[in-house]
Amino acid sequence: MGKPSLSYAALLRGVNVGGKNKLPMKDLAALFEKAGCVSVTTYIQSGNVVFSADAECAKMLAPAIARKIEERFGYRIPVLLRSAEQLASVIRDNPYLREGVPEKELYVAFLASPPPAEKIKDLDPARSLPDSFRASGQEIYLHLPNGIADSKLTNAWFDTKLSTVSTVRNWATVLRLYAMTEQLTERR
Repeated sequence: MGKPSLSYAALLRGVNVGGKNKLPMKDLAALFEKAGCVSVTTYIQSGNVVFSADAECAKMLAPAIARKIEERFGYRIPVLLRSAEQLASVIRDNPYLREGVPEKELYVAFLASPPPAEKIKDLDPARSLPDSFRASGQEIYLHLPNGIADSKLTNAWFDTKLSTVSTVRNWATVLRLYAMTEQLTERR
């Protein structure tokens, strides 16, 4: 009997955005399959991959995929992983949902590593009003009433201030990725 596999979502930053870092999703899926992942599926063209893998494979996957993308396509693309269980926590713990904020105004910045508390405290809450954010572990919940395009709560700002790497997804995408990971979990 093989090692038990878990369901994950890989979140790639800056893929197929504004004509830059073009990466065909079928090629991306093939990279995950070659790395030992199974039931690989992509979601929309912006670098979301859902798959199953054993914990050992998943542990080394993000840097391995980033390296393969750079070797094959010449792009340095951050790759962040979240398990189905972690995505469930992200959804359950969103403070803006409890406040009744419309889901179309919600986003999540996924962080590569949890930032130190003192760096979170140093973030300027008035940087991009009326936008707001709440940090929790490896995620930053964003309320962007006017959308993401003109917000100053950017990946670059969070990366610099928190000394990590981030990638943002809208709430509908977060929900869809979780549903896809759950479907994989149910198939096992």
